[in-house]
Amino acid sequence: MMDTLWMFIVTMVQHGQQGLNILFGPLHMLGPTAAVAGIAVLTAAVTRVFGKKFKTKRYKELEQEFYYWYDVKQQALQLKDADPEKAKQLGRNIDQGHLNKVYYDFFFEGFLKNLLTMYIPLFLMLGYVNATYAPEALEAMTGKSHLFILPWFNGQQYPIGAVFWFVCCVLFFYVAAFVIRIRLEKKQNSTASAEKAV
Repeated sequence: MMDTLWMFIVTMVQHGQQGLNILFGPLHMLGPTAAVAGIAVLTAAVTRVFGKKFKTKRYKELEQEFYYWYDVKQQALQLKDADPEKAKQLGRNIDQGHLNKVYYDFFFEGFLKNLLTMYIPLFLMLGYVNATYAPEALEAMTGKSHLFILPWFNGQQYPIGAVFWFVCCVLFFYVAAFVIRIRLEKKQNSTASAEKAV
């Protein structure tokens, strides 16, 4: 039974790899370095979009409840000095056990969502890159067991493999997306404040 299951898994992985080879065929023509960078950026972009769009009903409910109780708690903390009596009343409304349960449920549901929409796809693609652009495969393709050489300040040279390059490209994408989002938010805030001034 286990042997049959294992053979089925191996066959499915091989079919998946062949499908990805066909899908990324145009990128392979650009060379291994550009192909790995393209695969990394595409994977990161798809997981980012999918992560934002995909929200289960339970996640939405927990998110709404979490932010409701978070706002109540923040109001109570803000009123502590200004209006201690009102802060006490708000504090009584907060059931600490329920609040902790909401926090943990929301955190756990968010973790599962991220696992499904980001971490698993990234690790699957990392496995694909590792198998497709292994040192032996690169040597057969390009005559070198690495993608490129990175020169360093002390004169040493470091060969960069496919897995390391994939991780660097994914990190670069997320950092670039974060910087662009911050700049866009600043621009929107400055535009909104300029409109209010007029």
